[in-house]
Amino acid sequence: MNTARYIMEDGREAARLARKVDAAAWVAQYLDRLLPDSGAVLEVGCGPGALVAAVAAASSTLYVTGVDLNAGRFRRECASMPFNVSLLEANACALPCEPNAFDVVYCRFLLEYLKERARAVSEMVRVCKPGGRVLLQDLDGQMLWHYPADAELSDQMARVLAFMATTGFDPLVGRKLYSLARDAGLTDLSVQAQPYHLIAGVADDFTLELWDLKLDIALPIAAQALGTMEAARALKARFMDYLRREDSLTYSVVFTVVGTKPGDVSPVPRTR
Repeated sequence: MNTARYIMEDGREAARLARKVDAAAWVAQYLDRLLPDSGAVLEVGCGPGALVAAVAAASSTLYVTGVDLNAGRFRRECASMPFNVSLLEANACALPCEPNAFDVVYCRFLLEYLKERARAVSEMVRVCKPGGRVLLQDLDGQMLWHYPADAELSDQMARVLAFMATTGFDPLVGRKLYSLARDAGLTDLSVQAQPYHLIAGVADDFTLELWDLKLDIALPIAAQALGTMEAARALKARFMDYLRREDSLTYSVVFTVVGTKPGDVSPVPRTR
């Protein structure tokens, strides 16, 4: 099993990620300052298209394209998308776009799953206009950092993550975004690191529901890593019990890197 692709192509995972993000708030926080008054924007790995729709809603003079490896993740949403949205099935490592086509290119929580992440970032830079901006955002420490330590839980999670790593999954990709952007030729780099998962004490019901679904999606992968489905279910139960402990803390970090494609042509900043 290609574990990373298995997770990416599970429709429940795309829906779970869409439920976790307030799309309009995300656009306002991370993307709005990069958007021109008019022009073309590309999201790579758009899932069901929640962010694409929010970007399009921010300005009717922006034309927004979303690409995803599996069209099944956005097919149902196509009819309800704003008029200035186009959704395409495409591989992040071979974007079906002309060079220098987009004023802004971004991806969120995609690179953690890609074995050829450097190639994907290079593709994003290729299709960005000179003077345009590329935003990369991903997690660091996902499913890794907990206190107090639970040795058995940590050991089993390490085995599952090592198994997933063979096909490209990287729970520490966030810290690598700066190098990926720099190596792809982006300049004027800015870097942010912020808490993402931060669960101190008993997790709330919504958080527990999302983690239960996340771990349920990963059960076949955990079963391969640990040898049996029984062991995988036991790991899931132990992880969920940890999130319900009053004395436990679980956290991860989200990195956001923004860079500029060198060149003489720059998008006109939005007027506000």
